[in-house]
Amino acid sequence: QVQLVESGGGLVPAGGSLRLSCAISGRTFNTWTMAWFRQVPGKEREFVMGNRRSGESPNYSNSVKGRFTMTRNNAENAMYLQMNNLKPEDTAVYYCAATTRRLITSQIAFDYEYDFWGRGTQVTVGS
Repeated sequence: QVQLVESGGGLVPAGGSLRLSCAISGRTFNTWTMAWFRQVPGKEREFVMGNRRSGESPNYSNSVKGRFTMTRNNAENAMYLQMNNLKPEDTAVYYCAATTRRLITSQIAFDYEYDFWGRGTQVTVGS
């Protein structure tokens, strides 16, 4: 049974930073495609960043370019999202997602490609 659990969300002022964690249990994930998505109530889930294996340069949304960094730690079976220079428009519930399939680059941004999801962690950025 694969489980993903996000943590690290919270309330920060604009310009602040947060580091989200995604703990993966049940199986090792070093060759999985992993990603972060976010969702605002009433809107569709939005792709943030993702990659197909540890160490690979991630695909990312232009809205987070230069501000967010994604890392994966195989030894800890965890994935992280470092978010800097946060803006009010970054406010959302953030989800980590995974699939055992090795997606091609053009598939990474689509949420329907992922088989496992966490429950999400709320990030709120004050103006």
